[in-house]
Amino acid sequence: MSIGSSYYNGILRKYVIAFGSLFDGIQITRENSSGTTIQSITVPLAYAAKDKVMARVDQNPVLDNQNPAITFPRMSFEMLGLRYDTERKVSSSIKVSGISATDVNKFRAAYSPVPYIIDFQLYVYVRNAEDGLKIVEQIIPYFKPDYGVTIKVLPSIGYKIDSPVTLTSVTSSDSYEGDFMTRKALIWTLDFTMRAMLFGPVSSTAIIKEATSNLFIAKTDQTGPTNIKITLTPGLLANGSPTTNSSASIAYTSISANSTYGIASDIVEN
Repeated sequence: MSIGSSYYNGILRKYVIAFGSLFDGIQITRENSSGTTIQSITVPLAYAAKDKVMARVDQNPVLDNQNPAITFPRMSFEMLGLRYDTERKVSSSIKVSGISATDVNKFRAAYSPVPYIIDFQLYVYVRNAEDGLKIVEQIIPYFKPDYGVTIKVLPSIGYKIDSPVTLTSVTSSDSYEGDFMTRKALIWTLDFTMRAMLFGPVSSTAIIKEATSNLFIAKTDQTGPTNIKITLTPGLLANGSPTTNSSASIAYTSISANSTYGIASDIVEN
């Protein structure tokens, strides 16, 4: 296969979605002076660069009739880039394989993955410091410094990978400029790395369910067999139990590769 041949596993997209899902659904509450909750807010999350979000704040866009300006608090995140991870390099001749998730008579395989580190940034935008502290405090304790995420990178063979997400730094800044009437935003920036594995194309081959060997025995006399035919097939009883008796087994063509079957051997002598 040459570079440029068409295939797409969608693995990078899965990593981006998995990262974003970690922070989707964060909520904060606001209380009055007596400590009674008067407002509960689900913090919206989007895939967007910080500059893009702040540009919308500066332009004060009209999103709809009810929201004359972009609302805070909110969060966004973006993937900054990829870096090859030399510490996790594996032999390129190794394969990962499994039975096709859509056809149990097919065997799928892919060569060993290439290890990469994905850099992400998560941005938290708030109007007041208290909201920012409430959001950040709901995130930091989960990273010590890693948080494991399981991703089904090759669903065609049901192959999953545990990918640690590491929090590397947390900083805050105030975008306040101009007089006291000027819009401002407090911005928290959280830097993360995610260990990823990228696979090449997945090949597909039919599963062999019958194997036959013909043996010839050279003899100086005419006693005993001179030809032996050995046939191996999977064996499975109608109740789902494995068997080595082919005559008691259901048709081997009806036995799926992910069944718990026995190996039946039939020997014919001539």
